Amino acid sequence: MSRPSFPLQQINRWDVELCEFCNRQSRHISVRNLFRVASRLGDGVFWYALMVVLLLRYQAAALPAVIHMLVVGLACTAVYKLVKHKTLRPRPFNVYPAIVCMGKTLDQFSFPSGHTLHAVGFSIIAVFYFPALIWLLLPFSILVALSRPILGLHYPSDVLAGALIGTLIATCSLYLI
Repeated sequence: MSRPSFPLQQINRWDVELCEFCNRQSRHISVRNLFRVASRLGDGVFWYALMVVLLLRYQAAALPAVIHMLVVGLACTAVYKLVKHKTLRPRPFNVYPAIVCMGKTLDQFSFPSGHTLHAVGFSIIAVFYFPALIWLLLPFSILVALSRPILGLHYPSDVLAGALIGTLIATCSLYLI
C-alpha cells in the first residue's frame, strides 16, 4: 500500500462504514417510512409547494424569491448533471451487499446527492427572503440529507458534496442580485 493513497483509503472506509450504519437504521419500519416520506418530498414536491404557498400568501412580493429559487434550482440541476455524469460513482447498494436500497433511484450513480444539493440551495434562497422559514427548512433539509444514506441511496460523502455544491451555488447567486 503506497503512503499517499492511505488517507483516501481511510476516508473511503469511514464513508462506507457510516453509510452501512445509517442504512441499518432503515430496518426499523418507522425510521424507513419517515425517511421515505422526506426523500419523496425532497424530489421537488415540497419545494414547488413552498413556492406556490409563498405566491399565494405574499403574492407579487414573493415573486423575486420564487424566481430566484427557480434560477438556483436550474443552476443546481445543471451542475448536478455535469458532476454526476463525470464521476459515475455507483450507488452504495450496488457495491456493498450489506447496504440495502430502501428507496427509489432516479439513475444509477450516486455522486453528488441531488436531493441534498437542491434542499440546501432552495433553503438558503428561501431563508434569505423569508428568514422565519428557517424553522421549517433547516429540519426538513436535514431530513432530506439524512434520508439518502439511511435509504442506501448515497454515501455520506455524496451528501456532503451535495450540501457544499448547493451552498456554493445559492451563496454565489446572492452576490449576483
